[in-house]
Amino acid sequence: MSLILDILLWAVVIACFVISFVGLVYPIIPSVVMIWVGVLIYHFGINGDELSWLSWTTFVVLTILLFLADYLANLHFVDKAGGSKWGMRAATIGLIVGSFVIPPFGVIVVPFALVLIAEILQKKTFDESFKVALATLIAFLSGTFAKGIIQLIMIVVFGLDVVF
Repeated sequence: MSLILDILLWAVVIACFVISFVGLVYPIIPSVVMIWVGVLIYHFGINGDELSWLSWTTFVVLTILLFLADYLANLHFVDKAGGSKWGMRAATIGLIVGSFVIPPFGVIVVPFALVLIAEILQKKTFDESFKVALATLIAFLSGTFAKGIIQLIMIVVFGLDVVF
């Protein structure tokens, strides 16, 4: 019975890790939370003594870096392009709405369009508004890339600690 339970729990852990990468395309799925759920299921369900303090510390530091990567990418690109608070709000709403509209391309198209409209409504020229919308798109893509790398590192650290 224990072997079947272990196999089932391992399947859930792996599913959590896979779903974390789906969350990169569908921002409504909390990617890093899924990794933590997988790690905690392993820790409390399979082997509570396996993961070292170094792994736990790495998970915490990389989780903080993951949030910073997303925030700093947006801050850097959108602020540099002259984006307004309304543009940032439009991007956030666009990510949520875009997750449901034309998936997975909606998370690119909808925020871009909403930021463009929001910036035009802020009395910016079309060129200025387009520049901010493009910067928002670049921020999203670069933040997503950085988060994907960080998530991969978290999973590799987990795997190395479990195997060795």
